[in-house]
Amino acid sequence: MISIIMPAHNAEAHIQAAIDSVLAQSWTDFELLILDDCSTDETVALVQAYTDPRIRLYILEENLGAAGTRNYGIRQATGRYIAFLDSDDCWKPKKLELQRAFMQENKAALSYTAYDVMSPDGERITGHVDVPESVTYRYLLRNTIIGCLTVMIDTKQTGLVQMPIFKGAEDTATWLSILKKGHVAKGLTEPLALYRKGNASLSSNKFQMAKHIWQVYRKSQNMSVFTALTHFPFYLWNGLVKHLRTGGSVKLVK
Repeated sequence: MISIIMPAHNAEAHIQAAIDSVLAQSWTDFELLILDDCSTDETVALVQAYTDPRIRLYILEENLGAAGTRNYGIRQATGRYIAFLDSDDCWKPKKLELQRAFMQENKAALSYTAYDVMSPDGERITGHVDVPESVTYRYLLRNTIIGCLTVMIDTKQTGLVQMPIFKGAEDTATWLSILKKGHVAKGLTEPLALYRKGNASLSSNKFQMAKHIWQVYRKSQNMSVFTALTHFPFYLWNGLVKHLRTGGSVKLVK
């Protein structure tokens, strides 16, 4: 079984599209765990309107943030495989089927896919992110190419996965922790997900994301300032290239 972790906070605008993209999957042996992180809009009501028994809604009593919410969901999961989908993104119909088969064929502990970037209203494809066929620990330090919405983890190989609790880039820190153990992430070069482009200030987002990656180097990976500085310029350059490929703006994952 595949357990899908979907955190949600005031997600009424797009969560139905995200859920519908999961229910449209050709692979049907999954559970969708939706974690409502203290929404004040109609998010909970929209989720409760679904009757599919594979959907499990958890209404959190306190705000846990992105990492804490995902960790709560992971602890409730019963599937061997863990996948992640934010409440404003979507998957293409064969995402789970193709990725699970790919992981089994390659004996991958962690896999990811290419993805398309869609406009805020979801009407247009505005960019595309290609991915390499494999990513090592060192590679990921310098190029945060793995999109959280594309990841699938085989917990039989990794054990229980928990994201570090600090603001920003918790997902990248998690992939790094897995790869640091010697695993190599495997990439499906076919775009199987749709990332919704945000409207927030680009310059602000780029600065904040750079701060978050520096925090990952220093706090999560316990790097010295010198070691962090040997990787950081490569991250900045690759981030610029990724920005150009996605058509401009990116949303900040908090």
